[in-house]
Amino acid sequence: MPNGSSAPRRATLAMVADAAGVSPPTASKVLNGRGDVAAATRAKVEQAARELGYTSPAGRRAAVATRIVDLMFDDLVSPYSLEVLSGVTEAGTEAGVDVVVNRLHAADAAGAQSNPDAWVKGLKAAGREGVIIVTSELTEEQVDAFDRAGLPLVVIDPLNLPRVDVTSVGATNFSGGLSATEHLLSLGHRRIGFAGGPTRAACGQARLHGYRAALEKAGVTVAPELTLHGAFSYPAGLEMGSRLLDSPEPPTAVFAASDTTALGVIEAARRRGLRVPDDLSVVGFDDTILATLATPALTVVRQPLPDMGRVALRTLLRLAAGETLDSHHVELATHLVVRDSTAPPRGEP
Repeated sequence: MPNGSSAPRRATLAMVADAAGVSPPTASKVLNGRGDVAAATRAKVEQAARELGYTSPAGRRAAVATRIVDLMFDDLVSPYSLEVLSGVTEAGTEAGVDVVVNRLHAADAAGAQSNPDAWVKGLKAAGREGVIIVTSELTEEQVDAFDRAGLPLVVIDPLNLPRVDVTSVGATNFSGGLSATEHLLSLGHRRIGFAGGPTRAACGQARLHGYRAALEKAGVTVAPELTLHGAFSYPAGLEMGSRLLDSPEPPTAVFAASDTTALGVIEAARRRGLRVPDDLSVVGFDDTILATLATPALTVVRQPLPDMGRVALRTLLRLAAGETLDSHHVELATHLVVRDSTAPPRGEP
């Protein structure tokens, strides 16, 4: 006989069947809720299971509650979204949390706007531990609904912040816009266009302010006709690039507020027989996979998108655990990555 005490054996289906005096298949039918068993037999099996402390495999799995968070995007297929997604899911795996990915479709957005309480209560009823929303516009009513439901919310690069206490994760957009413009100035450019994001986007406004600050610091007049706004998209970049390059005094360089916008600007230059960077220098923002696949490879301001996703997930779990955050807003550092899309303007040494 072995020394010491051993842990009690977990009750098995065979042990329940033996204690009830039935076959294992009959015991299995009872424990799985099948109706084709006599009432007296069912009662014996259920009593034996209770006395032995038997839990079915399905019951044991259910006893370990699955932690689930929701990750919502306006645009699920953009390179930006995929970078953020990788960070959120990696952090979820490390924390033992399942991440359910959703696109905030027009119908969902309409429901969220018309009845935010019902929308948020539906998320909570579905067992969500919290919600991360990426690059979306939120109303104060929606944020209030999350508070009333006690459902933690973290936003990444929100288009707006309806309240100062909304927990958000972003990057140092101002310093990114500053460094992008300073790089172009250092090459000798003085007529620098800005192909920005939506005017309502807080991150886009911060990049614009960085651009303006760099020009003003260098004593370069900010030309209103060179400051344009549109979606963070290729078509918007193409449209803004076309307007900039068709102006009476076109820029020699453009700072675009996203990688996809920058590629649209480059296409606008190509259609006009201009070469990048010989005739036009272009800087993007994000450093998604598009930046290195572009021809020429894109000079960018890199924001750490996977890290932003990781921080957002960890912050959400801290909120769900009832922790108090030191700050409602976290900004991760950006930095300039110089590649092949920038050069001195023609005529400069």
